[in-house]
Amino acid sequence: MKKIIVIGAGASGMLAAIAAARQGASVTILEGMEKPGKKLLITGSGRCNLTNLRQEPDCYRGADAAFIQGILQQFPVDKTLAFFREIGLLTCARDGYVYPATGQASSVLEVLLLELKRLGVKLKCTEKVTAITKKDRFLFCVQTSGWKYEADAVILSAGSRAASATGSDGSGYALAEGCGHTLVTPREALVPLKIREGWTRKLSGLRMQAAISLEGHTETGELQWTDTGISGIVVFQLSRYAVCALAAHTSFVPVQLDLLPAFSAGELLAHLSKLRDLQDGRSAENLLAGVLAKKAAAPLLQAAGISPLTKAEGLSDATLRRLVGEIKQLTLTVSGCRSFEQAQVCQGGVRHTEVHPQTLESLKMPGLYLTGELLDVDGACGGYNLQWAWASGFTAGRAAGQKFSSTRSALPDRHTGSPAVDADGFPVNRHQKGTYHA
Repeated sequence: MKKIIVIGAGASGMLAAIAAARQGASVTILEGMEKPGKKLLITGSGRCNLTNLRQEPDCYRGADAAFIQGILQQFPVDKTLAFFREIGLLTCARDGYVYPATGQASSVLEVLLLELKRLGVKLKCTEKVTAITKKDRFLFCVQTSGWKYEADAVILSAGSRAASATGSDGSGYALAEGCGHTLVTPREALVPLKIREGWTRKLSGLRMQAAISLEGHTETGELQWTDTGISGIVVFQLSRYAVCALAAHTSFVPVQLDLLPAFSAGELLAHLSKLRDLQDGRSAENLLAGVLAKKAAAPLLQAAGISPLTKAEGLSDATLRRLVGEIKQLTLTVSGCRSFEQAQVCQGGVRHTEVHPQTLESLKMPGLYLTGELLDVDGACGGYNLQWAWASGFTAGRAAGQKFSSTRSALPDRHTGSPAVDADGFPVNRHQKGTYHA
């Protein structure tokens, strides 16, 4: 029985360990934090959006699209759902977004840990890896502050720099570089953006539906105003493009917001004109009482050069058009983004050209495999980054296990006793796609 060390007990690391163990390998996970899966527990605001039924190439960014799809096809959504159901997790889907039926991310972690235990995988926490070296052509030495572990293969699943409080402190990049790899500069992705215009701080705490356009990309969804700028899923989806533009030595990036996307500019102008023509003595601020949240009315009027106390009946058609323009085409300036600590994931990482496109084995140090956020792949919000974690972890774990195990494990169906696994030891899909929901 050959030994495999997995570095990192995050989503991709745990899946890699399970995949390798199902090939018959002896697997040990080394985790630097005091507990496994800390980042997994905070995904989806603690509900864990673990994948998405809608899978399109544009949901993933970074590395070559063919490379990404080649890995995802080895562990697609239907196989992901079958796997989690097999180890005990019921799931439900809402608009394609898949969650544990319990609504708790802790349920996902719990079933993974139970499967690791069932397979005899050793999990060692507070074991921060400091170096990976080769003792000879085949044998690895993985060093921590207190011990040296020998292994026949190593799977590096140490994560990125995003949300460092969960253990993703960027140390995996240094380990990869120490093994000969080069990086596409890691930068923030799925992160709040900073806005240069100071008056927007008056909107801090406000949430509203908006359509946002940035660098040729447009997203619609819930916008959250913060004391430094804008946030929310609609902003996260576009943030990588702003970060890339700023990194290309652009001092600022314009962003355009439609704060009332459900209505056209013509409809809004007609509505405001009708209210103005009532001549009932209401103020310009009250003109917007049924249009925007009260907190937004005065700042947007001032941005349009209108005093909130001005009588609505005194507003000209040109002034109303200017106000509509501020609401429907508000242009602001992105000056930066929040830090890695506030980012959900990173863009950049180990270049995909430095790993085998079918196994994720290092082309710089054979026997080393890389998974998850450590690679130059990031996904949109909606379960895509976890689907990449599951798929890349499975791919690397299976490849490492097959390479160093003489026989494959064929685990029986725990429920019926009949064969229900494929040659990789993973459950065969016996249901129609899309019927895995509680």
